[in-house]
Amino acid sequence: MNATPDSTRSLGRAASPATEPWAHAPARRPGRADRRAWGAFALLAGPMLIGLGTFKYVAIGWSFLLSLSDAHGTIALGHWVGLDNYRHLLADPAFRSSLVRIVLFTLAIVPVTFAVSLGLALLVHRVRRGRAVVRTAFLIPAAVSYVAASLLWKMCLFNGLPAGIANTVGGWFGMAAVPWLQTTDPPLYWIVLVTLRLWLQVGFYMVLFLAGLQAVPRDVYEAAALDGATGLRLLRRITLPMLRNTSVAVLMLQFIAAFQAFDEFYNLFNSGLSGGGTAPVRTPLVYLYDTAMGAQDYGLGSAGAFVLTALIVAVTLVQGRLTGFGKGGE
Repeated sequence: MNATPDSTRSLGRAASPATEPWAHAPARRPGRADRRAWGAFALLAGPMLIGLGTFKYVAIGWSFLLSLSDAHGTIALGHWVGLDNYRHLLADPAFRSSLVRIVLFTLAIVPVTFAVSLGLALLVHRVRRGRAVVRTAFLIPAAVSYVAASLLWKMCLFNGLPAGIANTVGGWFGMAAVPWLQTTDPPLYWIVLVTLRLWLQVGFYMVLFLAGLQAVPRDVYEAAALDGATGLRLLRRITLPMLRNTSVAVLMLQFIAAFQAFDEFYNLFNSGLSGGGTAPVRTPLVYLYDTAMGAQDYGLGSAGAFVLTALIVAVTLVQGRLTGFGKGGE
């Protein structure tokens, strides 16, 4: 049946948006439930936001102002010196030496920790029974305090006495007792620092690698096995590319943690069996702690904190740029 002009116009009016019941519906206004939700959010998040702003961002701003002031024995603002604290800090050989040492420490500890944690993750991932027990055993040291671990390393493992664990083991192979923390030529204290940091951090990064390995589809390995990929070839062609994002994140965390090293250096070298006095190696944070809390030069200490922060940010950005962090996986 042919449609008439009247029926066509009626169909057009029926399909017109202007005739739909919701075409002129008024915008929904915030109701009582919405106001209650915002009120609950403000009540729950308000104290946290106020505390965060007061004790973090206000403190950071105040510290920056202190870095521009001559603040000896006080945190009150007053005598402005501009960038003199920064110039004095960068001209101090002790601070420059601490920067060199922390860079060397970073270059030593980051590759070793990365390789050991990845190797442990590959081994634990192959365990079929008791994987949770093995994973927990390696993760427990990550929950140990750095201070407690440093004292354990100093007073038990590497105390320099013939009855110390390290010297006892060395005696089995005919080695004489060695004062590990006092020996600077060769610098045997690096063995103490590296082993301590490895024991504390390897388990945490191993768990991160395990999470990345568990996210790799098994059919990828099955397809590679059908093509004849085994052993190192499978690791190089399949496992490492699939762990790219996890590896970049682990490297970034390790760089930041290395530059922020403080507890083990301070507790190993500043008292007790280490002999006291000037530590043979100081990180920038130890230097800044001695400057601010020891000499009570809060202006110079604040300036050093911002210099170290700028260094960490620069290293992190360069590392992210070189590794392509944030561009997504392959």
